[in-house]
Amino acid sequence: MAKRKVFYSFHYQPDNWRVSQIKSIGKIEGNEPTSDNKWEEVKKKGKKSIQNWIDNNLKGRSCTIVLVGEETAGREWIDYEIAKSWNDKKGVVAIHIHNLLNRKSQQGEKGANPFYHIKFENSSKRLSSVAKCYSPPFKDSKKVYNYIKENIDVWVEEAIQIRNKNK
Repeated sequence: MAKRKVFYSFHYQPDNWRVSQIKSIGKIEGNEPTSDNKWEEVKKKGKKSIQNWIDNNLKGRSCTIVLVGEETAGREWIDYEIAKSWNDKKGVVAIHIHNLLNRKSQQGEKGANPFYHIKFENSSKRLSSVAKCYSPPFKDSKKVYNYIKENIDVWVEEAIQIRNKNK
């Protein structure tokens, strides 16, 4: 089976080191990382520029993987990426990455499920009632990495199936 093309959604500043570990797994094809300078250029141009950047990077992707750190849930653009992905009929899945080591060899605190406060239009039903948010059951960074490595492609396929059932 060909690798799925995915979009990674994450809070850049605190989690980019952890995210690079996930991207290195190689079981799925993710969007190319954006440099600090490029992202700053996009941000300087305002909200419409950010939205266009996200929309363009979501094209051709079948699933969005939200990599959840301490401060991921509830961020404006992460919420936008999740809602846009779901509304565009893409799978969405979240994975807690707080127990992976960052560049300073530190772990973080577990963040909230980013799907919890997103509700379906004209409904009180939350996206968290449908979309899955995985939390590796280990504290050791290497075990967390291996657990994600062993399961990420399965979680992506499951997310796509869930989305296809919830049209």
